[in-house]
Amino acid sequence: MRSEWRRRGGYGLVLVMIIGTYVLALLAESRSMVALLLFVQTLTVWQALRVSGARLGMRLAAAGVFALALVAAGADLLIENSPLVGFTFLAASALYLLAPFSIVRDLGRHGGVDLQTMLGALAAYLLIGMAFGFGYECVAALQPGPLFGEDGDPKLSQALFFSFVTMTTTGYGDMVPATNPAQSIAVLEALIGQLFLVTAVAKVVENWRPRAWKENPR
Repeated sequence: MRSEWRRRGGYGLVLVMIIGTYVLALLAESRSMVALLLFVQTLTVWQALRVSGARLGMRLAAAGVFALALVAAGADLLIENSPLVGFTFLAASALYLLAPFSIVRDLGRHGGVDLQTMLGALAAYLLIGMAFGFGYECVAALQPGPLFGEDGDPKLSQALFFSFVTMTTTGYGDMVPATNPAQSIAVLEALIGQLFLVTAVAKVVENWRPRAWKENPR
């Protein structure tokens, strides 16, 4: 009963929290806003891990990453132009990559496709896109040259836009990474995005067959 209560409406709340975090990221111009964003991210990831029934090891890993993120965010708030700002975005990216593993593992245990399955798959997809967006911000903060060459380093909102354009292989071409490792990360994101869609669609098609088809495959 506790497991059923946990699932009921669970992924819907996770999805709402992800969208709220995305909107907050669009507004995160100051360092204090980035610190607030990291806190909201942690709540989002923790809710995703709770709903998906994550193992204790994964929860401890998320707690460890959050502790490191707090140190980096605190140093960034206290020290002007702190080099740790890049590690703050790295921690944010790591947090958002942890949750999809747990969600996909949970969805794989579902016997059929229902609303929670669809919401969970969408939540995992959005988490992956945002994780790469924060990853681009991390690269921009740590590498010596601008991420997008003549276009300079992106704002967080631009990094998230570029991430989802890349993951969906839309490819508008208005922003292009000038050098590695950002170029390789973009290729990896495009591959992961397509593999996720292929496996997610396959899962839906496999489990959304009428019961008569499963009982009489001929």
